[in-house]
Amino acid sequence: MSEERNKSVVVVGGGVIGMSVAWRAAAAGHRVQLVDAEPASGASNVAGGMLAPLAEAWPGEEELLELGAASLRLWPEFADELARASGLPSGLRREGTLVVGVDSADRAELDNLADYLARLGRAVTRLTGREVRRLEPSLGPAVRGGLEVPGDLAVDNRLALAALRAAATAAGVEFVAANATRVRPGAVELEDSTVDCDIAVISAGVHSGELHPTLRDRIRPVKGEILRLRARATALPPPSRTIRGPVRGRQTYLVPRDDGGLVLGATQYEVGFDTEVTVGGVRDLIADAERLMPGIAEYRLVEAAAGLRPSTDDNLPVLGWLEPGVLAATGHHRGGFLLAPVTVEAALALLRGEEPAVEIKAADPSRWGGQQCTS
Repeated sequence: MSEERNKSVVVVGGGVIGMSVAWRAAAAGHRVQLVDAEPASGASNVAGGMLAPLAEAWPGEEELLELGAASLRLWPEFADELARASGLPSGLRREGTLVVGVDSADRAELDNLADYLARLGRAVTRLTGREVRRLEPSLGPAVRGGLEVPGDLAVDNRLALAALRAAATAAGVEFVAANATRVRPGAVELEDSTVDCDIAVISAGVHSGELHPTLRDRIRPVKGEILRLRARATALPPPSRTIRGPVRGRQTYLVPRDDGGLVLGATQYEVGFDTEVTVGGVRDLIADAERLMPGIAEYRLVEAAAGLRPSTDDNLPVLGWLEPGVLAATGHHRGGFLLAPVTVEAALALLRGEEPAVEIKAADPSRWGGQQCTS
């Protein structure tokens, strides 16, 4: 095995990004350790799992849209490979996404989104309220129109995390149950020991900024609360597609799961590292979702949880060398699951000493004014 394919790599962080990079790096022939006291926890554990770069597009974030679209194209193959490597379902759902609106302001926002995407050469299908309900009968009469985005997909985050851990283990990744305190060239410092390595990869979510000076004050936590529901025997089944929509100016999503499950999300607050679920957050999530789908009043409330999205000022992730021997793959905000495949491909290219895909350049840490670094 060549030296390029036999590096010792320590990945710090066991969320969707860290486990994806660890699995694929080990499968490529590297000796990989993953450092995390509780893998598959944190923001990845409470994610909605939307793979929706078009439905979430926003003027001024064209580079993020291109990055998300590039990653979405990789998802079907990524999911198939994950299922083969793990022997478990990947959790990918291919039914598509509907973006819906209930009042004139919401519908105007949908029109603006459709016009914006059309200017970028990314057409979506405009639907009347009746056409929306024909596609998803569980939606209520308040829904007056929508956009069909069949290419935007979703993934069951917890099925995907279980598959990623199994695939990483099968590929030979060694899991180290510890918290990292610092990352420097050649070593990852833990609370009571040090792990030596050729390459360290920082994928520690909202804690990434604590590990390397380049990331300090660059990664901030953005709190998001979600609810998990399940249809009771007497209730209408959940929609088959992901439903997104502005409701009274708040972005709401309903993401179906197998066996009658439904994830409602998500609130968004900048309140530091607070992960307590609030009464106000639960109230808003239920009220907004019920406006779109009145039948959820008959659903069982299974779980209320909050996570912290690792966010940057421009909402782009951080993908690239911080210094020789230290690679960043973090700061994915709402898009950890969406951007996992393109992040993996970029990390593998960088480990090989190659340039990653052109879409990755916008996410390089050199955008903050430093010189672009190489391994």
